[in-house]
Amino acid sequence: MTEAEAQSKILDLSKKINHYNYQYYQNSISEISDYDFDMLLNQLIELEKEFPQFKMDDSPTQRVGGAITKSFASVKHKYPMLSLGNTYSEQDLLDFDERIEKAIGNDFEYICELKFDGVAISLIYENGKLTKAVTRGDGVQGDDITQNAKTIPSVPLSVPFKGTFEVRGEVFLTKKRFEELNIQIAEENKKRENEGKKPLKLLANPRNAASGTLKMQDSSVVARRKLGCFAYSLLGENLGFDSHSASLAQLEKWYFNVSDSYKKCKDIQEVIHFINAWEIKREKFPVETDGIVLKVNDFRQQEILGFTAKSPRWAIAYKYKAESASTILESVSYQVGRTGAITPVANLKPVLLAGTTVKRASLHNANEIERLDLHDGDTVYIEKGGEIIPKITGVNLSARQPSAQKIQFIEDCPDCGTTLIRKEGEANHYCPNLNGCPTQLKGKIEHFIQRKAMNVESLGPETIDQLFQKNLVKTPADLYFLSRENLMELERFGEKSADNLLSGLQKSKEISFQRVLFALGIRFVGATVASKLALHFHNIGNMLAATRDELLEVEEIGDKIADSFIEFRSEEKNILFIDQLKKAGLKFELNKEDIVTVDQNLFEGKTFVISGVFESFSRDELKQKIASLGGKVVSSISKKLDFLVAGDKMGPSKLEKAEKLEIKILSEEEFLAMVERLQV
Repeated sequence: MTEAEAQSKILDLSKKINHYNYQYYQNSISEISDYDFDMLLNQLIELEKEFPQFKMDDSPTQRVGGAITKSFASVKHKYPMLSLGNTYSEQDLLDFDERIEKAIGNDFEYICELKFDGVAISLIYENGKLTKAVTRGDGVQGDDITQNAKTIPSVPLSVPFKGTFEVRGEVFLTKKRFEELNIQIAEENKKRENEGKKPLKLLANPRNAASGTLKMQDSSVVARRKLGCFAYSLLGENLGFDSHSASLAQLEKWYFNVSDSYKKCKDIQEVIHFINAWEIKREKFPVETDGIVLKVNDFRQQEILGFTAKSPRWAIAYKYKAESASTILESVSYQVGRTGAITPVANLKPVLLAGTTVKRASLHNANEIERLDLHDGDTVYIEKGGEIIPKITGVNLSARQPSAQKIQFIEDCPDCGTTLIRKEGEANHYCPNLNGCPTQLKGKIEHFIQRKAMNVESLGPETIDQLFQKNLVKTPADLYFLSRENLMELERFGEKSADNLLSGLQKSKEISFQRVLFALGIRFVGATVASKLALHFHNIGNMLAATRDELLEVEEIGDKIADSFIEFRSEEKNILFIDQLKKAGLKFELNKEDIVTVDQNLFEGKTFVISGVFESFSRDELKQKIASLGGKVVSSISKKLDFLVAGDKMGPSKLEKAEKLEIKILSEEEFLAMVERLQV
C-alpha cells in the first residue's frame, strides 16, 4: 500500500468509525455488529502503526486507551466550577422564583434539566480539538484526566469549530453497565476463590464507580468500563448565544451527547409540574438521577442576577427526598480527630440504602445522642443527606426493648485513655493530650502535607501510619529528617518510591510562609487567618512575641483565635517543633517582595469591591493581594467606594451602579498595571 493509499484509507476508516460511534452512543442505533466494528477499529490501529505520520490527534483509536498516568497534574479552572444551592421544598422554589422576579421583572423563562448522579467534568477545546479534560476538584482547580476522558465514546475529540470554548458535563455509568460490571467481578471472584486468591470488591454504586474509573492510571481499563457523558453547559467568549437553550442546541450540532430530557418552562408552576412528572419517570431513566436543575434561560438576565461567593443566583437544584430505611443500632464507637475532637459513630446492622450498603453513620456529638435518646439495640431510621452521607433521623420507640440501656458518651479518649474535656459553649468533647495521642499526632501530619498546606506528594495515610508504627516520625518536622534507608524499610517501598517522597519533601520547602503557618495546625487558624497573620507580622518571631492586644489588631482576628494562638506558643514542644522546621529549611518569613508591598501600603485608606471571575487570581487571592497592599475589600457599592475591580461575568447591576456613582472601574489588567506603577 502506498502512503497516499494509506492516508486515504485512514481517513475513510476514521470517518466510518466516528459515524458508527455517534449513532450508537448518541442515537442508540446499531448500524453495524460489535464484531464488524471491532474489525474496522483493529484495521485502523494496524494502519496507524504502519503509517504513524498519518495518525490524527482526534483518531477514534484514542478511545481504546493505553496511556499510563502515574499522577494527575492539578489544573486551575478558567471559570470556577461553582456548586448549586439545593432545596427539597416546593416553597423554596416559589421563594426562588419570587427573588428572580423582584430582580429582573416577570419576563423570563426557565430551563429544567435532570440532575445526573455522576461526576462533573470540564472539557476544553482549542482550534476544534479536545486539549484538556479536568475534574471539578475543589471548584477552583481539579485534576487533569485528559487521557481517560478521550476514551469516553460520547466525548467528541474534535468539533467543527475553530475557536476556544469549554464544555461542562457529567460523566456516568448507566445502570445497565454498572450491573454488567458487577456481574463480571462476581464471575472473576469465582475463579479467584478456586485459586485461593483474595476476592475483588463489588462496585458500590454507579456514581462512585464512575468517579473511581476517571482516576484510574491505565486508560485502557477506563475504556473497557464504557463511561458515558452528558454535556450540559457551554462556556466561552464571543460564542454568539443569548440563551442556555440555544447553547444546548449548538452542543447537539457539534455532536455532544445532550440529554433530550431538558425542557423550557414559561413559569415556576410549569417547573413544578416537570419536577413531579420526573419523580416517577426517573426510575426508568438509564442513568441515576437525584433531582432537577432549573436555570434562568436568558444569558443577559443571568448576568444581571450574578453570583454569590459559592453559587449562581440564577440557578437552583431541587433534590428529590432521600430514600430512607430502618435498621438496628449495634453499637457506638468513637473517633479521634486531628484537633482532639471526639466524634461518635453509630455502627449499624448493614442495610441497603440508595444503592449502597450502609454500615455506619455519624452521630456528630453528645448533644445529638441525647437528642435522639439512643439506647442499645434501638431500631433507627436512616437516610442519606443529599443521597451521599448516611444519618440517623429518628428511633422506632415501639421496637425498643424494655431492658435497653441508654447510650452514655465516653469519659476517656479511646486512643490514649486521657480524660476528655468539654469547653463551655462547645458541642464537642476533646482529648487534651495533643502531643501524646497517636491518632491526633498522625492527623496533624495528614493536615500538614495536604494540598492547601505543604502539598507533599507521594505521601498518604497508609505511609504515615507505617512511619509512625516504626517510630520514624512523631511530628511533621520528623518527615524532613528521613533518609532513603528509612523509607526502604516500609512495605511496598522501593528506591523509586523513596526518591519520589524525598523529592516531594524537598519541593515543599519552597512553600510560602502563609501556608507553612496554616500547616502548623493551630486550632482556629485556617488558611485565610494564617495569611492575615503572616502579612501583618511578616515573620514567626514577631508573631510569637506579639501581645494579645497586638494579635487582636489583625483584621478578622478575634478573642478565640488570639487565645488559641497564645495557648499554642505557650507549649515548649510547639516552639521546639517550629525550630525543627526552621532547621529543615521551611520558610518562616514573608518573601522580600511581599514585605515590600506590605510596607508600602500602596492602597492605605482605599476601599475596593471585587466582582466577577478573574484570570490571574481567585477571588480570595485578589482580596489577599489588596489587603497586603493596605486596602480594604467591602461587599457593597456606595459613594465612599474608591474602586470596583471588574472581572469576567460580572453582574451588570453592580457595573451600572458604579457608573452612576462615578466610581473608578478597573479591569483585571488595569488593576495589575496600577499595582506595577505604584511599586516602581
